[in-house]
Amino acid sequence: MRADARRNREKLLEVAAIVFSEHGIEGSLEQIARRAGVGIGTLYRHFPTREHLVEVVYRREVESLCAAASELALNHAPDVALEEWMHRFVGYIAAKRGMTNSLQILVTTNSELFAASSGMVAVSLRNLVEAAANQDLIRRDIDSTDLLHALFTIYSIPDAPDWHDRSRRLVKLLMDGLRWGARDRHGARSDGNRG
Repeated sequence: MRADARRNREKLLEVAAIVFSEHGIEGSLEQIARRAGVGIGTLYRHFPTREHLVEVVYRREVESLCAAASELALNHAPDVALEEWMHRFVGYIAAKRGMTNSLQILVTTNSELFAASSGMVAVSLRNLVEAAANQDLIRRDIDSTDLLHALFTIYSIPDAPDWHDRSRRLVKLLMDGLRWGARDRHGARSDGNRG
């Protein structure tokens, strides 16, 4: 693929994730092309159907989320990396919310995609949880699968203008619970209130 075609494809995927997040799967393909600065023909050359576009956007979101786990782990303390990743997971859910109808169609036609992507997300979270627990920055009795289920409940928050704010508060609540009873960076028992 030529460099300009690669750039167009990446821009289409970026814009599609935003449009699907804002307007759902019914978001206009013409609007996606226009906001990406390309013609509708270019969109269809890269993504022949709406479902194909949704699948590629979904896969890209999952890969980006998993890559973020490694990047955050390199650049932050383990508990901070975990909290930041959880906030990014909320963004991932926001993008996925708008794609619900098409994702349900894809689940029936491409279940391997969802099995693989769910596994990648679970492994990323488990690595972050284990790193923080091993340094006593969060409780050691947490199962990352339980935490993932708790994060997925954010998906059920009614879609309202304050959705992102409410989601951020829930992530903070989860982190306060994870930190409760763990040792802080100075070896003292934490009461979960890190401010």
